[in-house]
Amino acid sequence: MSTTPPAGDGPWRELAPRTLARLLRTYGGGQFDLCEDAVQEALLEAYVRWPSAPPADPQAWLTATARRRFVDRVRSERRRREREDRVALLEAPLSHEGAHSDDTLLLLQLSCHPALSRSAQVALTLRAVAGLTTSQIANAYQLPEATIAQRITRAKRRVATLGAFPQPAGVEERLGPVLDVLSVMFTEAHHTTSGAPAHDADLAAEAIRVTRMLSAAAPGSREAAGLLALMLLTEARHPARVGPRGQLVPLDEQDRSRWDRAAVEEGLALLDAVVPGADPGPYLLQACIAGVHAQAPDTESTDWDEIHALYVVLEHTTGHRNPMVSLNRIVAHSMVHGPDDGLALLDELAAAHPRLARVDAVRAHLLERVGYVDAAADAYRRAIAATVNVAEQHHLRDRLRRLGA
Repeated sequence: MSTTPPAGDGPWRELAPRTLARLLRTYGGGQFDLCEDAVQEALLEAYVRWPSAPPADPQAWLTATARRRFVDRVRSERRRREREDRVALLEAPLSHEGAHSDDTLLLLQLSCHPALSRSAQVALTLRAVAGLTTSQIANAYQLPEATIAQRITRAKRRVATLGAFPQPAGVEERLGPVLDVLSVMFTEAHHTTSGAPAHDADLAAEAIRVTRMLSAAAPGSREAAGLLALMLLTEARHPARVGPRGQLVPLDEQDRSRWDRAAVEEGLALLDAVVPGADPGPYLLQACIAGVHAQAPDTESTDWDEIHALYVVLEHTTGHRNPMVSLNRIVAHSMVHGPDDGLALLDELAAAHPRLARVDAVRAHLLERVGYVDAAADAYRRAIAATVNVAEQHHLRDRLRRLGA
């Protein structure tokens, strides 16, 4: 039995959300779990059948198969009267919309149910629509996997009691959680949880595609434009960021001539269009930081004063609630004021957030810059032990070997 999609992973990221959207619109939000299960069963059947008998219209095939699986599940319900009522409703034809219309953005909005908390909206949508695993979502938020699993389960139960998913009044109604979902999708693509591979090109392309749609649908949103610019400027580094053996290449060692200049220019043009006069939010600020890096020919020529100032503003804008922002601000601070100052600030951050990821990796780098080889080696060893990301482990081991310790 084949377990690999016949055309790679790319098409499934578009087909599955569109199929789920059609089922939800046809059968209602009260059937969220059943619709999601039906889509997954249809995908498994496609994995087996399509290599030898690819359909002429993959979207129509997947929708029809998922519908059949949904009907089968409803028919197996315990109470006969409810079962018969549902089956009668299911005999109605599917939505008359074209098979190739793109429902991804609508489905993101629908899944961010307004009755849920923002954290529940994002977690449920990442799992059901973006297709991220519970461990990937937990990694993005630096939370235990069990916490995320409980959050998703509670969200599904809440949605089941509410019934239909209310249609958004406009694209900006649930813009915040949708932006968060797309940001986590791209973050997972750029720095995968497992590190094998180090970069998920299909997920990155899908995140950029949908964010581009969102930015076009909400032209007045500086945050949507900012997130798109951030994605483009970050993805532009990919050709130089991952080496031929899949190893990570840090920013200060990248061959910047290999960056995707078209993506860089598009990202910078977006910033030029939306930054003037803006009261920047978190995504636009992060994009501005990426823009400063993109304009520098090398690490030494980078305007670290501006990057540090932007991180200070970002930290204030996010209410000092994101320790990873603080960690990045400390890195920028050390580039401006020296690694000794950075190490002192790092001690304060580690005391406040003892389980924060990558603290030891940053500590090792700063200790190495100061020349404390043994202490840097110990920090690298702790960082290696603390990460499950294979690519990051290899990178940290390489740095440890360079020390000769």
